[in-house]
Amino acid sequence: MDISAIILAAGVGTRMRSRTPKPLHPICGRPMLLHVVHALEAVRPRSTVVVVGHGGDLVAEEAERLAPDWAGIRFAEQVQQNGTGDATAVGMARLDGDDYDDDSVVLVLPGDTPLLRSETLAELVRSHDENRNAATILTSTLDDPTGYGRVVRASDGRVLRVVEQRDASPEELDIKEWNTGVYAFRRDLLGPALRNLDADNSQGEYYLTDVIAQLADLGHRVGCVRAPSAETQGVNDRWQLALAEREMRNRTNRHWLSAGVTMFDPRQTFLDVTVTIGTDVTLYPGTILRGVTSIGDGSRIGPFTHLDDCAVGRECVVENSVGVGATIGDAAHVGPFAHLPAGTTVPSGGVSGAFYTAP
Repeated sequence: MDISAIILAAGVGTRMRSRTPKPLHPICGRPMLLHVVHALEAVRPRSTVVVVGHGGDLVAEEAERLAPDWAGIRFAEQVQQNGTGDATAVGMARLDGDDYDDDSVVLVLPGDTPLLRSETLAELVRSHDENRNAATILTSTLDDPTGYGRVVRASDGRVLRVVEQRDASPEELDIKEWNTGVYAFRRDLLGPALRNLDADNSQGEYYLTDVIAQLADLGHRVGCVRAPSAETQGVNDRWQLALAEREMRNRTNRHWLSAGVTMFDPRQTFLDVTVTIGTDVTLYPGTILRGVTSIGDGSRIGPFTHLDDCAVGRECVVENSVGVGATIGDAAHVGPFAHLPAGTTVPSGGVSGAFYTAP
């Protein structure tokens, strides 16, 4: 299946507050935007357009450096914040081919949903294709979906439209199903619909959600896939950023526990998603592993050890120590209370001793 993706980076589309977390805010060692890019791995788009706004040069430079090659990442700039519909149109202009005779799938995703799972996007695309939908929306439910657009359905369950919070009637505000901002569209229908949008709403912006009503009014099938709200909620402030960080760390720890790593207290063990760990490794409480740190088979790390961009060999012991950019050979013993600055090498079988500080 031919798939393209458009990611609307945080700060694009609507006039967001300056305190809103930015696309490059790290979550478990990876910029928030890059978590969304990696969620596309199960569908492998032929190209991924990231729409950026103010400060987009920095976002583009960092994202291009870190993005996986398979994503085919490219960038487009939304000069004025005229809404998500306008931002999507800016992204569409960077796709190869012609909107009018291309019935491929275009995924549109917000760049501030770092907990979105690759499996969920695969299910969205599968449902969209099997049901021959013009559009398929990813939705969630909450007892209190304040701030989110509500999904309005007909009595037979058909999706009719999405109404934004500010434009909703009291009856529509009672709807618990909300729009996550993740969509699959048929490209030859999305392009013309974007060109027919108007800004007749409370914010004076071009809403991407209005495309859903357009397509439904024309008799096209609009489908829906539901996902857990914990996976789809956006990061709009520092509290939500902290919650996303906690959930991502839980997922990361669960992955390594399933792979055979021992953690005496996962709640006090902090691992970046970029860390690699061998078999039969033991991590004691207070261990923090960041960056591209790697831990060899059978090693014991901690307690209260912080390693950043370090390479630790097999069967090592590193206790109550701090290292940045250091290399530790097989069967070495580091600490307690050692300091390994950048460039330090502890040879295989070496013993640093207590309170060791590399020159």
